[in-house]
Amino acid sequence: MKFTAEQIADILEGEILGNPSVEVSKLSKIEEGVEGALTFLANPKYTSHIYNTKASIVIVNKSFNPEKEVTPTLIMVDDAYKSFSKLLEYYNQVKLNKFGIEQPVFLPESTRMGKDVYIGAFSYIGENVVIGDNVKIFPNCFIGDNATIGDNTILFSGAKIYSECIIGNYCVINSGVIIGADGFGFTPNEKGEYTKIPQIGNVILEDFVDIGAATTIDRATLGSTIIRKGVKLDNQIQIAHNVEIGKNTVIAAQTGIAGSTKIGENCQIGGQVGFAGHIIIGNNVKIQAQSGIGRNVKDNEVLQGSPAFSYGDYNKSYVYFKNLPKMAKSINQLEKKDYGNS
Repeated sequence: MKFTAEQIADILEGEILGNPSVEVSKLSKIEEGVEGALTFLANPKYTSHIYNTKASIVIVNKSFNPEKEVTPTLIMVDDAYKSFSKLLEYYNQVKLNKFGIEQPVFLPESTRMGKDVYIGAFSYIGENVVIGDNVKIFPNCFIGDNATIGDNTILFSGAKIYSECIIGNYCVINSGVIIGADGFGFTPNEKGEYTKIPQIGNVILEDFVDIGAATTIDRATLGSTIIRKGVKLDNQIQIAHNVEIGKNTVIAAQTGIAGSTKIGENCQIGGQVGFAGHIIIGNNVKIQAQSGIGRNVKDNEVLQGSPAFSYGDYNKSYVYFKNLPKMAKSINQLEKKDYGNS
């Protein structure tokens, strides 16, 4: 899709310096600009690139005063960075603004569907599914029987929502996400073999939840695995059965949360953190990357290490840990000296 400088200036409420009719159809960094591209200049250290970029349009601050001739058309705004971000959001909305049912799609008569829905080709919708208004379901998605998808939610290609799961409004579920697969429930018998425990619960995502690519959220054994409002999950996270994550908590990639653990509100959890099962994490907790959490954690704690302990104590301990070889050498020398004097 193409936009003129005049159209972009109208969206951003900016002023044009140059050709208002010039068109762009792509976005780029200023140092990698090519003809037909739109870029921006906000950081002064990149100013030199504006004089040789081949981009067709550059968004700049109104305070920018060229020292020499500039080839691209300029759109002058109060804050170039914020304006470019606004334009990215607008571009993304236009790009995702799809409607209608592509073919082939399996869509039973029992489906209850809102208005302005898009369902991409090769998607499968189960029986008695409820799909809200303005939902976008991209190709090759699966939605199981009796699932609910809330208004303005997006499922990108290859997402899988198992039966009975409930997805809230304004959620984003990226490719490869699996919501509602069986929890890891097995019980050993007298022969040392394992018998599967039926997992008959579901998963509930509240509103404004974002799920990164290839993340998996298991259904509860009984009841629900619950992801509260505003939670943001990175790629490749494993959330086990009956876990609950409090609102506005953010979790980075490759974290694993074992069954029935409860994580509080407004927590910040780094990548590759491991949680044991059946523990409670308080509100406003911060956990550094690669930590191992095997105990309950109180509100406002900051943790690091495996097993994790106080972030401040960890840093102090690490100073000693780094110096252990020197300390051991000094101790050996002292012991030899004392032995020689005895």
